[in-house]
Amino acid sequence: MAAAAASGDSGEQLLLHLKLAFLALEPPACVLTLARKAGGGSVTPHVQNFILENCVGTNVGGPDCTYVKTILKKVIAEAELSSDIVIDELYEEFGRCMSSRENNSELSLAKIYKEISFLSPAYDNVSSNPVSLVARLLCSTNMLEGDTGCCLWPSSLFLSEFILSFPELFAKKCCFELGSGVGLVGVCLNHVGASKVILTDGDASTLTNMKANMEMNNLYIEDSQLVKESKNKVECKYLSWEEACESDLRDYQRDILLGADIIYNPSCVPHLVRVLCMLLRGDDGRRESVNAATNGEIGDEVSGTTATGGPVAYIATVIRNADTFNCFAKAAADAKLSVVNITSSAATSSFLPYMISYDRSSVQLLKITLLS
Repeated sequence: MAAAAASGDSGEQLLLHLKLAFLALEPPACVLTLARKAGGGSVTPHVQNFILENCVGTNVGGPDCTYVKTILKKVIAEAELSSDIVIDELYEEFGRCMSSRENNSELSLAKIYKEISFLSPAYDNVSSNPVSLVARLLCSTNMLEGDTGCCLWPSSLFLSEFILSFPELFAKKCCFELGSGVGLVGVCLNHVGASKVILTDGDASTLTNMKANMEMNNLYIEDSQLVKESKNKVECKYLSWEEACESDLRDYQRDILLGADIIYNPSCVPHLVRVLCMLLRGDDGRRESVNAATNGEIGDEVSGTTATGGPVAYIATVIRNADTFNCFAKAAADAKLSVVNITSSAATSSFLPYMISYDRSSVQLLKITLLS
C-alpha cells in the first residue's frame, strides 16, 4: 500500500509539473516529455483528459491559440504513434483551435502570456499547496528582432531562484535592478519583503511592458491607478546607462543592486561599469544599517556585507562570449570593482523543476562590490 501511495503522489506531482509547464508556455517538446512521464511512458487517455481539463484554456489572459494548437497536434500525433486511444474531445478541441480567428492573427504572435510558478523545494505532496509564488508576465516572441528586453532569460530565472533561496538577504532592503526586462525579479523581491524595489530599463517599450506586468501582478507602481496605500513598493524607471550621471542616481536608495544577463555587448560594458561604480558608492550615512543587516546563516561570500559597508551587486549571467566577459572583468578591475563568482557557494535551490528548457548550469552568479 505504501508503494502504491508513493506512486500516486509521484503521478500527481508529474501532472502538476505538466500543468505548470503548459502555463509557463514551455517549448512543446518539453511539455510532451512531461506528458509522457506522467503517463508512464506514453500519453495515455488519462493524461489527455488532464491536458484538456487543467491546461487548455487556462492561460492568463486567455489561451494562446497557436501554442495550444501546437501542443494538441503533438499530443494527438504521439498518442496515435504509440497506439494509445485518442479521446474524441482532443480532436474536437484541436478542430476549434484550427478554425479560430485568433489562429491567423499576427498580433497574437507578437506577445504571449506566461505564468511562472515557483514551487517550494521542500514540498513532498501536491495537497500541501506546493506553489509558493506565481508571476504572470507578458513576454515577447521576437527574440531576434530587437525585442529582447521583453523576453524571459535563464539568468532572470536563476536570479529569481537566488532571491527566493535567501529571502532574509533581501527582506527590508532597498533593491535596485538594472535591465529589468519583463520584471520577474521585481515580483520575487516584493514577495520576500524588500522595503523598496526599483526596476530600471533603457528601452521605452520594455519599460511600458514592465509596468503592465507589475500591474498584472497587483504590485504598486508609480502613477498607477492602484490603491496608493498599497504596501507593495515597486517603481519602474527609465535608465539609459550611456546617459546616466551621478545626479540622476543620487536620490535612489539602494542596499542591493541586481542584474540578469546585462553583460552582453562589449560596447555597453564601459557604460555598465560606470553605472555600477556610481551605484555601489552608496551613501555614507546609511552604511551602518546595511552592514548590520547580515544574517549569520549566510556565508560572508554570499551575504550583503561589504568591507566598506556600502551596497553590493548580484549579477546573474550566461557567458555566451568569453571575450565579452573578459572585457567586463578587465573594465571592472580597472574601476576597482571586486567581481567574485559565488555560483557554487550560494547553493541556490531549484524552484522550477518543471521547466525542462531552463538550463540552470549555464548561469553564473557574480557578487560585485567596490574595493575600499
